[in-house]
Amino acid sequence: MTDRALSVVRSGALTTVQDEGRPGHAHLGVPRSGALDPPAAALANRLVGNPAGAAVLETTLDGCALRPRSAVVVAVTGAPCPVTVDGRPAAWGAPVHVPAGALLDVGSVRAGLRSYVAVSGGVAVEPVLGSRSTDLLSGLGPVPLTDGTVLPVGRPGVLHARVDVVPHVAPPSELVLRVTPGPRDDWFTASALRTLTTRPYRVSSASNRIGLRTDGPPLERAVSGELPSEGLVLGAVQVPPDGRPVVFLADHPTTGGYPVIAVVRRADLPAAAQAVPGTPVRFMLVRRR
Repeated sequence: MTDRALSVVRSGALTTVQDEGRPGHAHLGVPRSGALDPPAAALANRLVGNPAGAAVLETTLDGCALRPRSAVVVAVTGAPCPVTVDGRPAAWGAPVHVPAGALLDVGSVRAGLRSYVAVSGGVAVEPVLGSRSTDLLSGLGPVPLTDGTVLPVGRPGVLHARVDVVPHVAPPSELVLRVTPGPRDDWFTASALRTLTTRPYRVSSASNRIGLRTDGPPLERAVSGELPSEGLVLGAVQVPPDGRPVVFLADHPTTGGYPVIAVVRRADLPAAAQAVPGTPVRFMLVRRR
C-alpha cells in the first residue's frame, strides 16, 4: 500500500494543522479555532483539488520543510514566500508536483505573517469534535508541529486546478476594521468610542492566534466595577484593565469578564491574520442595520 504521509523536516516557528474550525461548541467552552486567514486556506485547497474544509498547514513567519512519502500536489498561499522542491525554485500560489522523497521547503515570508500549505488529499490527522484544527487555547486537536512529526495524508479527489496565477491580496499596510458598538459600550465614557474610532493604534508584538493586541491610547471606563463573565464571539473588541483594545481571533476564549466595547465585522478579520507588529490599525464605526 502506498504510504501517504508527510514527514516534517523543519517545523518552523509555529506550524499548526487548521481547517474551518469547530463551530457550535461554545456552550462547552470550546472555541471555534480554524485557519486565521480562511480565504487563503480555501484557495490553497482549491488549487490542489481538495474541498474547502480539508485540513491544511498554517505556518508563521519562517515556513516549514516537508518530505512526502508518496508523490503529492501541494499549493502555498497566504503570506508570499519562496517555495523550493529539492532546492529548485517552485511556484507560490499555484499547484506544484512534489515527487516521493523530495524536500518541499516553504521559506520565510516576504510580507505578512502566515502562509498556508495544502496537499492533495488533505492532512488526515484524527478529528476532534468534528475538526482537525489545532486550538492553542484549549489544547484540542494535534499539537503544533515539531521536527520528525509524521502527518497522514488523505486520498486525493478531483484533479487539481489548471491555473497559471491566482488572485492575491497583499498583506495590509494599514489594517481597517469595521466595528459595531456594543454590547458593553455603555461601560465606557462617551469619549472612549471616539478615541477608538478616531485615534491611531498599531498591532502589538504580543498578538497571537487568540487575539490581536493593540498599542495606542487607552479607553476610559465609565463603570469601574467588575463584569461577570459572559459569552464572547469572534471579532469581539475586549478592553482589559490597561485600556488597550484586543480583537479576539479564532482561538479566543468563549467567555470573559472584561467589557466588550464593539465587535469587528467578520469579513475584516482575515487581514488581521497577516498584519505584522507595528501595522497601523484603524477602527471604523459602522452602526447596526
